[in-house]
Amino acid sequence: MQNLLDPAILFFVFGVFVGLVRSNLEIPPAISKFLSLYLLMAIGLKGGFAMAATGLTYATAAALGAAVLMAFLVPTLGYALLKNRVSRFDAAAVAASYGSVSAVTFVAGTQYLKSIGIDFGGHMMVALVIMESPAIIMAVLLASAARHATAQQSGAMAGGGQRVSAAGVPPLGKILHESFTDGAHLLLLGSLAIGFLSGSAGEAMMKPFSGDLFKGMLAFFLLDMGLMVARNFQQARKAPLVLIGYASLGPVAHASIALGLAWVLGLGLGDTVMLMILSASASYIVVPAVLRYAIPEANPALYFGLSLGITFPINILIGIPLYTFMAQQVMG
Repeated sequence: MQNLLDPAILFFVFGVFVGLVRSNLEIPPAISKFLSLYLLMAIGLKGGFAMAATGLTYATAAALGAAVLMAFLVPTLGYALLKNRVSRFDAAAVAASYGSVSAVTFVAGTQYLKSIGIDFGGHMMVALVIMESPAIIMAVLLASAARHATAQQSGAMAGGGQRVSAAGVPPLGKILHESFTDGAHLLLLGSLAIGFLSGSAGEAMMKPFSGDLFKGMLAFFLLDMGLMVARNFQQARKAPLVLIGYASLGPVAHASIALGLAWVLGLGLGDTVMLMILSASASYIVVPAVLRYAIPEANPALYFGLSLGITFPINILIGIPLYTFMAQQVMG
């Protein structure tokens, strides 16, 4: 209940309501992009300042290792579950979206933990960055395998149909370059490095920017996200039932796996919750932008609509408090 009464979350709910009643309220695209860039810069600085204060420890290595493992495990499980229920291209695209992460969900999680007094390491911002690309790599490889298998089954390796399908796909190197050099990634990494290098002195200088303004900016951005969720809700409703079920229940399953891994590694409570939130989130910005060209055979309305229309609101409204409660019961 405390999460639902947070002003930022209430602005998200308000945005969904406004969108569903088809009001003409909208956030100009330029402002929306600025808010996104601000949040990435602020959260990167916060993580860098925290890492400068704590240094590199076992907890850092363990948490980042767990993040990398989850980044490969989630899309692998998702693809295995969906490949025989929807087209393999859609299965690869959906698995990549859910194997990757949502920076906004992560930011909302940090604010929730702060509100209830649970600390976590600044290295979890690094986890946010490194969990983005593995799912894209796997999706590209799985889609390539699907194209090859489809061509073999149809006996059309020498025909024009399959060649046309594959011809529109950029080279793997170009796709990976775009995923690693995405502006959001670089801004987050750069801010993290600047925060780490400037340390406590930099934190004091940037406090009005990365501290005092943060909550208000987040509320403004979540209002915009609520409007976007309302616009994409109809797309999500048209998805096959198995995908709707995956979008609704998959995040809890992914968070549970992350919780078990955190328990085995002995992570702290805050790091455990953040790992669960990252594992339960789904990308609706970077991954869809890359997959649009990497897997043109997949339906963008599915992987974008599901992650934004179903999973994102579930995580924002009930998922984050649920994952926190689960971690508290297991980790103490």
